[in-house]
Amino acid sequence: MKPQEHVAAFGTVDGELRVGGLPLSRLAARVGSTPFFAYDRALLDERVDRLRSALPDRVELSYAMKANPMPAVVQHLARRVDRIDVASGLELRSALDTGIRPERVSFAGPGKSPAEIRQAVASGIIVEVESPTEIERVIAAGDELGLTPSIAIRVNPDFAVKGSGMRMGGGPQQFGIDAESVPQFLREYTPAGLDIRGFHIFAGSQNLDASIIAEAQRRTLELVVDLAQHLKAPVRYVNLGGGFGIPYTERDRALDLDALAASLGALLDGPLFGQLPEATPVIELGRYIVGECGVYVTRVLDRKVSRGRTYLVVDGGMHHQLAASGNFGQAIRRNYPLVVGSRVEAPADENVTVVGCLCTPLDLLGDDVTLPAADIDDLVVIFQQGAYGLTASPTAFLGHPAPAEVFV
Repeated sequence: MKPQEHVAAFGTVDGELRVGGLPLSRLAARVGSTPFFAYDRALLDERVDRLRSALPDRVELSYAMKANPMPAVVQHLARRVDRIDVASGLELRSALDTGIRPERVSFAGPGKSPAEIRQAVASGIIVEVESPTEIERVIAAGDELGLTPSIAIRVNPDFAVKGSGMRMGGGPQQFGIDAESVPQFLREYTPAGLDIRGFHIFAGSQNLDASIIAEAQRRTLELVVDLAQHLKAPVRYVNLGGGFGIPYTERDRALDLDALAASLGALLDGPLFGQLPEATPVIELGRYIVGECGVYVTRVLDRKVSRGRTYLVVDGGMHHQLAASGNFGQAIRRNYPLVVGSRVEAPADENVTVVGCLCTPLDLLGDDVTLPAADIDDLVVIFQQGAYGLTASPTAFLGHPAPAEVFV
């Protein structure tokens, strides 16, 4: 998607980008300093509404808090989604602080500490176990607390998903229990005083091809049906993960959500509900829910020319937004969409390179981009910043102040 398509999504006021209904200059004045992240409440609600209208009725929507744990965002989404997924003890406390029912919270991820597992069991959430060690710790916590822990089995499938930004399943993985080991695992631990709700299978993230995600969902449901034969209790929870991608660069095209939803509906009506009628399917999304509602706003500190190349040096950088610099899993670095916030309708007639304020050449936010002429104090806006921004970046590097976050 091109930058102007993102501009259109947020809207403009007198040639200036609008975020959360406010002209960018007014929002920046309200925040009081740059850089900052801003998340647009209306765009976030539009995305949730779009998902609700497209996904089959019986599908529950879970928000993966790791994508954006800002408390105001999580509080808002807790009222809009069915579930929240967490990946640490701190995220668990944040989720429960929203008032969501504990059984609507799941805890996934490798390397859960004994203290985190005890906290999860005491809270009554679903622990998605990823190894024999974890399930032994869950059993011990349940015995100590006098509780019956609720768990789901995180499965490492025997297939991988092509076209994903990060592969989360197939082959050797730190995630989940290998699919071929699950039957023996269930035989060993079914009598252990556990409430085994079902399964979580997630094969890959950041995928823009609906047909590939649909094929992964088909194979996932076939695997769930097969594994369910080894579970004595009815399967009530089937977390299909997500993997829905968003377009970060101009060459990317948005995911065809309607096609994917239609395929999922057929799969649920066939393989899943026909054989596991008590199962609740869950789609767990983080980036796809919040990613496109956010912007990162940074101010030009300096404009310089070095041997024919013009540089805009800004007060932000990779210490706040590692992914935009190309250092968060990109095999080939490509520019995220960015604009000069006060001149979004002006002709782009100058090639510049936008760099941050850190002492490393890796601190690159826009390599040889074409923008309207920008000068010191102009605001540069990077789109697709609602997910994996501030909390996924090395904020302590060089000791610069942390940026503000606002939900408007």
